[in-house]
Amino acid sequence: MSTRSLAKDQPASFAFNADYIAQAKRVIAKYPAGRQASAVIPLLDLAQRQEGWVTKPAIEEIAKILDMAPIRVLEVATFYTMFNLAPVGKTHVQICTSLPCWLRGSNDVVRACKEKLGIGMGEMTPDGSFSLGELECAGACVNAPVAQIGDDYFEDLDHASTGKLLDAFKRGEKPKAGPVIKRDSSAPAGDAITLTENPAPPQKQDFAAAKAAFEEAKAEAAAKAAAPKA
Repeated sequence: MSTRSLAKDQPASFAFNADYIAQAKRVIAKYPAGRQASAVIPLLDLAQRQEGWVTKPAIEEIAKILDMAPIRVLEVATFYTMFNLAPVGKTHVQICTSLPCWLRGSNDVVRACKEKLGIGMGEMTPDGSFSLGELECAGACVNAPVAQIGDDYFEDLDHASTGKLLDAFKRGEKPKAGPVIKRDSSAPAGDAITLTENPAPPQKQDFAAAKAAFEEAKAEAAAKAAAPKA
């Protein structure tokens, strides 16, 4: 794993606003007394949602809230790549470049992003509207290649569809998340190749006839059992 460290330039302080501190309290309340440290990941996520990235003052504030050593919170923040340790653009585009996505053409997706945004990996546009980064395995390999933008996954991308996706974000639109091709969720791509016809409906059971047959068989068995043995 590559080294992840905090950005050089840091704000002077951090404090959760009223909405996020209320959410933080609800999260902490889920854990038994003395186990507040279990809430460290959700609180880091809340701090990132408020500020856009995880700052050193935020780490120190979370450590104070959870009664943890700041280094313990820092360890978590630097381990998980979902936490941004430096400022990111308003639209943060992350491309999965792990093996399954690479085999399915993630290099073309990265190339489209660089061409459309004019920036490289780990960079941000001058106006702060877009930033570009790598995502280490999005866990959606069946729909590779995959890009995460905000909380949404955009799947089955190629060079052309990635360009169209970024153009939509530039126009201020919110594209529909999920596969960009004709695919239902993670089902096989394209039209169905099995069960292409509606199966015949099940035959209606004649329960009265079945019951009569059962009773007849039962009576025959009883008569046979009662017959004198030779």
